[in-house]
Amino acid sequence: MGAPESPNAAGSARCPAVFIAAPASGQGKTTVTAALARLLRNQGKVVRVFKTGPDYLDPQILEQASGQPVDQLDLWMAGEAYCRQRLYQATKQADLILVEGAMGLFDGEPSSADLAARFGIPMMVVMDVKGMAQTAAALMTGLAGFRQDVRILGLIANNCGSQRHRELIEQALPDSVPMLACVARNAEMALPERHLGLVQAAEIRDDLETRFDAGARALEAEGLAAYLLAQPPVHFDAAVIDGEESLPSLLLGCMVAVARDAAFSFIYQANLDLLEAMGAELRFFSPLADPAVPVCDALWLPGGYPELHGGQLATNQAMVASIRAFHEAGKPILAECGGLLYCLQSLTDYDGQTHPMLGLLPGDGWMRGRSGCQGMQTADLPEGPVRAHAHHRSIAEGTPEPIAFGRRQRHPAPGEAIFRQRQLTATYLHLFFPNNPAAIARLFGAEAPQPATVAETEECQGCN
Repeated sequence: MGAPESPNAAGSARCPAVFIAAPASGQGKTTVTAALARLLRNQGKVVRVFKTGPDYLDPQILEQASGQPVDQLDLWMAGEAYCRQRLYQATKQADLILVEGAMGLFDGEPSSADLAARFGIPMMVVMDVKGMAQTAAALMTGLAGFRQDVRILGLIANNCGSQRHRELIEQALPDSVPMLACVARNAEMALPERHLGLVQAAEIRDDLETRFDAGARALEAEGLAAYLLAQPPVHFDAAVIDGEESLPSLLLGCMVAVARDAAFSFIYQANLDLLEAMGAELRFFSPLADPAVPVCDALWLPGGYPELHGGQLATNQAMVASIRAFHEAGKPILAECGGLLYCLQSLTDYDGQTHPMLGLLPGDGWMRGRSGCQGMQTADLPEGPVRAHAHHRSIAEGTPEPIAFGRRQRHPAPGEAIFRQRQLTATYLHLFFPNNPAAIARLFGAEAPQPATVAETEECQGCN
């Protein structure tokens, strides 16, 4: 289990921790992270995995591989105090902490490298070396020397073609950036994808087990687990989060129904944790299979893949009638991205089939191939600002006038529209609830004083 608290620093703990990054997306970070988590789990170790940035699909995969909950860490969306506290709490049970990066390690503001530097976590770089040899060494040399505040342990060469291929790369690497592991090309390890990223874990659970085991065997042969467990522990300090002591009273006694099935699954565990910390009772249901919304005071329709299940959603008329009645009763509903599409009058899927939806909000949804929208934004709600992100490949047309637009992180153009009809709040934005708990409590119907605003103008210290 994790190391005990340091006797020299109250509110400080330590645990071996490694950041798994890459020079770009599509290099195999999640495949390697999941395989490493499964290998250590097979050895009886407790591995806590975190994912950088606003990602729903990778955490599902990593949670199944590790057998532990997976949280998102993002300095802008969640804030430094939140990230620091989550890491500190993980040391209480973990033998090793893994943090999977996003995109390339220096991409974004703040980037994966910013997060690693802030908490002193050393990085390993996963690189797809197919089609190159010594060039991989040159890229690693450049990455390792790009910033002085980031420590790179070495390279995990993914999709290596042969022993000779490995030797060519390894011989060209400087001593300061060694080859930590070499993973041969193996279709049995690869994780299946679709238009928004990886296929959801719940859809391919048994298949994933086979892939995890194949990956674990490959990394076990490289001795990577023992190397990581032998790394010097990283010290993590506890953090004080403003307003945390008042959370239990904000939604005390409120029952919140949460849609959760194959069509609606883009849910931050942190959001669920916060609702419960504020006193809410969560009641999960399936718009695909259940006949009605559970008895509740507020309803959350999160994002997901309604476009893959449009026919089944339309066919479940008992559920349609139940949600419409809930809306007519003037009760709070939050609909995010896929939930927004479900609330429109119709949704046309990738096959060109149009399905009637709930009709709570005027407008029609259309899927639009590979093009789409993504990025960090602040949702300026009447209840208060909440940081969020957008990631979709659809468009909503014929919608009413928005009450507001998302405020982009670093661009003056208006972001995603925010609609409100009665007590329905619908938007493409995925809200990160812990960013402004008081605003979220009011959104779900709590009677509370005007919430304190989030300091939007404060720059993240040390973030480029």
